[in-house]
Amino acid sequence: MRGQLEGKSVIAFGAGFKADGWSNGKAAAVAYARAGARVACVDIDEEAAQATAGVITAEGHDAIALRADVTDLASVTQAVAATLQWAGAIDVLHNNVGVTHMGGPVDLDERTYELSMALNLGSVYRTCKAVLPHMIERRQGVIINISSLASLRWTGYPYFAYSASKAAVNQATVALAMQYARQGIRANCVVPGAIDTPLIYKQIASQYASVDEMIKARNRMVPLGRMGDPWDVAHAAVFLASDEARFITGVCLPVDGGQSCAMAPLAET
Repeated sequence: MRGQLEGKSVIAFGAGFKADGWSNGKAAAVAYARAGARVACVDIDEEAAQATAGVITAEGHDAIALRADVTDLASVTQAVAATLQWAGAIDVLHNNVGVTHMGGPVDLDERTYELSMALNLGSVYRTCKAVLPHMIERRQGVIINISSLASLRWTGYPYFAYSASKAAVNQATVALAMQYARQGIRANCVVPGAIDTPLIYKQIASQYASVDEMIKARNRMVPLGRMGDPWDVAHAAVFLASDEARFITGVCLPVDGGQSCAMAPLAET
């Protein structure tokens, strides 16, 4: 992976993480840096962004931490401007923001539903609105959006708004790829399946009798017999952002251990 993005600059939204361990956003930001890129780590929690940037700089790579609220266009635009001032260019836009709110239309109040759409889909709209003029002017750039297997399949979790908004992210990615292909801009989507991240312990564990039961059940979901981890998502993003994927655009790539291919769990062996 080292050197794939040498000389490139990345702005990664949702890159912050303060606690020990690895979130998808933190792993992606660090993976981009290890591949040679300068990385602007953006998060609504500036301390979390600083924590991720600190990991990168401690390894001898270049990073800055910025705060932005992806539901606010002015905030996003400010973060993009700060990145351009620091790096001089933005070669890769990475959108990692996502939140799950449990419940179907009957259970969700309207405010929560709208918040899901504003975060999961609206973040892609606002970051692209801010970054695309720069990429169009340079006639080059890559957009990487992080979706979810819930955008393609029923995963067993009742999150109507999350599934709908991430499905919209998939098609938005295709629309971006096609509209801006002639300007030298590629757009692809990573579609993670069951990934073992700190967020599942906050957002999904309540659906199970215990954390141990959640881990066992999620491992059983995956044909390979185990959940993935944030580095599986990060490595896919780095590949799609690199020149090694220069002829790939408009793709929604499952990173799911075969989960999207199965209609039922595989028998134990």
